[in-house]
Amino acid sequence: MSKSVKSSPSKRSATNSSAATECKPALSIIKDIQRQTRRQYTAEEKIRIVLEGLQGEQSVAEICRREGLNTNIYYRWSKEFLEAGKKRLAGDTTREATAPEVQSIKSENEALKQLVAELSLENRVLKKRWSATAA
Repeated sequence: MSKSVKSSPSKRSATNSSAATECKPALSIIKDIQRQTRRQYTAEEKIRIVLEGLQGEQSVAEICRREGLNTNIYYRWSKEFLEAGKKRLAGDTTREATAPEVQSIKSENEALKQLVAELSLENRVLKKRWSATAA
């Protein structure tokens, strides 16, 4: 006759809850490490990956597997890439200056520099005259 020892329910729940609290910090530590060691992709790398997917030579899943990337991230980058292209083609971004505009700004800049130089020289001459007459 063997007696089986049954643990009381309160002891079992205490044991399970302590194991859960021990695992929780460990899991949060692991997630923190994963966040800190997560790869940061440059804009050029993102563009390269999205263009590879758009070319269609390889499946998106193969590209993502090779790059260690979740497919959701790829599709988000693809959407952002295409939206930026659409905005640029629609002319929503600031327009770059044309060559004649740049030339006119450069000539205006030169004229202003010349004016500042002349006024500085005139100011220096007037100061010298003032100090000579005051002494």
